[in-house]
Amino acid sequence: MPWEHFSHAADIGVRGIGATREEAFEQAALALTAVVTDPSRIDGKRAVEIAREAPDEELLLADWLNALVYEMVTLKMVFVRFSVQLDPGKLHATAWGEPIDAARHHVAVEVKGATYTELAVTHRDDGMWLAQCVVDV
Repeated sequence: MPWEHFSHAADIGVRGIGATREEAFEQAALALTAVVTDPSRIDGKRAVEIAREAPDEELLLADWLNALVYEMVTLKMVFVRFSVQLDPGKLHATAWGEPIDAARHHVAVEVKGATYTELAVTHRDDGMWLAQCVVDV
């Protein structure tokens, strides 16, 4: 047979938890970084500004993470620190990082993008905010 279907579990879920929605988005971004490399190996020297708009919080989260993936790929950078400001339908953020250094960062995988799978931004019963989705690797 020249082809077949097979199962795989190559994708990874990222989840951020914080006292505010902004902190949850920041922590989700850090979880994204941790898929790629160990965040403790990154110096947050260079700032990159990111602005996104979307009709709801969930789509805004996916757009935020996809914007970070785009910046990682085009600038060949990894990020370790984030500052997010949210207004209805809008995100303004700064991500601090540095150019990828293969000897120091030991990049494990390349994230292709955030998906809508398990996409959620919710205020939990314990008062904390959760921001999560599955990223394609």
